[in-house]
Amino acid sequence: MSAGAAGLPLAVAQSAPPQAAANGQKMNVRLIPATREPLPVIGCGTWVGFGHAPGSAEYRRLPDVLQALFDAGGTVIDSSPMYGRAEQTTGELLAASPQRTRAFLATKVWTRGRAEGIAQMEQSFAHLRTQKIDLMQIHNLVDWRTHLATLRDWKAQGRIRYIGITHYTPSAFGEVEAVLRAERLDFLQINYALDDRTAEQRLLPLAAERGVAVIVNQPFGGGGLLRRLRERPLPAWAAEIGCTSWAQLLLKFTLSHPAVTCAIPGTSRPEHMADNAQAGFGTLPDPAFWRSRADTVLA
Repeated sequence: MSAGAAGLPLAVAQSAPPQAAANGQKMNVRLIPATREPLPVIGCGTWVGFGHAPGSAEYRRLPDVLQALFDAGGTVIDSSPMYGRAEQTTGELLAASPQRTRAFLATKVWTRGRAEGIAQMEQSFAHLRTQKIDLMQIHNLVDWRTHLATLRDWKAQGRIRYIGITHYTPSAFGEVEAVLRAERLDFLQINYALDDRTAEQRLLPLAAERGVAVIVNQPFGGGGLLRRLRERPLPAWAAEIGCTSWAQLLLKFTLSHPAVTCAIPGTSRPEHMADNAQAGFGTLPDPAFWRSRADTVLA
């Protein structure tokens, strides 16, 4: 496995057929720079999809979504207090799952004030039914200086393992850059997709330079791009990188950047989770692969 900036792998040489996990192959991992801990490259976002009430048809599908993630070798489940009851749902599902210990739990703090932030994060612990959260992120940099002090204390106590920040608004990327330069952080969560490449101009290179792991949200361009592409046939070259769906192709684009550690497409359907996870197997082409291909997808 070759290595790029900050020791992150650029590509793997082997290719994997569809349903690679069922054939005994393992999902690709990338290393968290702060600890060199391997993290599977495809996770699951819970925005919208995990906000359903118990007893609903949508809720009844969700255990199989997590099972599809775990079956493929994925571990990252990302949530937030702003996602309705997604944290509660995640906690309920994991409490009933025999694979609970495999989950890498990420959530966020999204309020102002020290006491308010502590109260919200304590609620997240309760909702997620856990004594330790793998990654706590300051969402959209809301009152980040206040919360960062709390998070550093909690990390020292062992309550959380990693500290991060998030954003998804390009107008705020300048502030994100300033915080990355000024503070020692473990993770950045940012939007990045084939039709949304602003982050690759400054933030992704800076994250690699600073040794910050990157989780990508909205890898399908917020969903609009994938909806547009679904009616089109896959390009012939998709087979070269082991892609059998547009979702896999878009995810492999996101993972082609050497600074990206993990992508977290959100879904409430097990078949979509299984399909998304296949992007984590086999060839992860480097950025050069896309130079002559990206524009043809968007045309």
